[in-house]
Amino acid sequence: MAFTASDVKKLREQTGCGMMDCKKALTNSDGDFDKAVEFLREKGLAASAKKAGRIAADGMVYAAVDTEKKVGVALEVNAETDFVAKNELFKTFVKDVAEVIVEQNPADLAALLECKMADGNTVEAARQDKVLVIGENIQIRRFTRFEGDCVSYIHGGGTHAVLVQFDTDLADKPEFAVCGKDVAMQIAAVNPGYVRESEVPASVLEEEKKVLMAQIEGDPKMASKPEQVKAKMVEGKIGKFFKENCLLDQEFVKATDHSSVGKYLADTAKALGGKLDVVKFVRYEKGEGIEKKSEDFAAEIASMVK
Repeated sequence: MAFTASDVKKLREQTGCGMMDCKKALTNSDGDFDKAVEFLREKGLAASAKKAGRIAADGMVYAAVDTEKKVGVALEVNAETDFVAKNELFKTFVKDVAEVIVEQNPADLAALLECKMADGNTVEAARQDKVLVIGENIQIRRFTRFEGDCVSYIHGGGTHAVLVQFDTDLADKPEFAVCGKDVAMQIAAVNPGYVRESEVPASVLEEEKKVLMAQIEGDPKMASKPEQVKAKMVEGKIGKFFKENCLLDQEFVKATDHSSVGKYLADTAKALGGKLDVVKFVRYEKGEGIEKKSEDFAAEIASMVK
């Protein structure tokens, strides 16, 4: 079956693949358009397998809330370069995956990859298609889904994403959205480990106390102090630990007229005549914990010259 230049153009527009790849696909498929699409997809699967070993530590993190369904999602999708994170096709894919998570509530990443997108393809098939079109290893790394009154915040175009769930009866008020964003921005900036003091594990506190005691005993001026005095000093310093690591105890960075985030929430709730408290939150930072490949650019050029 013959094909024309317009067929090549149409295939390129639909798949995003190069002109020569589209021409080759139509040639191998005897001009059958559907077979040509399948040919490119199969080629993409092979390309995906080759790229799967490459480190994907860039990309973007994303967070969104469906206020009608009262569902919030935070998501990280990685690629090899930050250039891809600016690609509209990549950003649309991330948002589409987030919508799948909202609608279908997958149990884990494996279940998410088997979920169906709006076009009927699985998330995994869509991911592989993006590898084919974009030409980089793309991996869905992690996601979190909260049900309830949530607020999301994305910083730096996708370098940090925060999702916060609140216990409130003020969700229909515009002031709630403002307050929620303030809290989410606080989390993005200061990175607390816990919401409140009661959530800090006993093992973490004991380890912190050991460190503080070692610091006190290592100070020549403090080493001779009675043990009960040292213990009181440690307890006093634990308060500083809470202020640094517990969201509600942290100094509210946006305004000085509230001594802490907890005070800011209490003041806002009182002013609006309702309740307003943080239930839980998640903070994603793009590529955190992924060991990036260290490349010697000069050595790479030298090897190419050789």
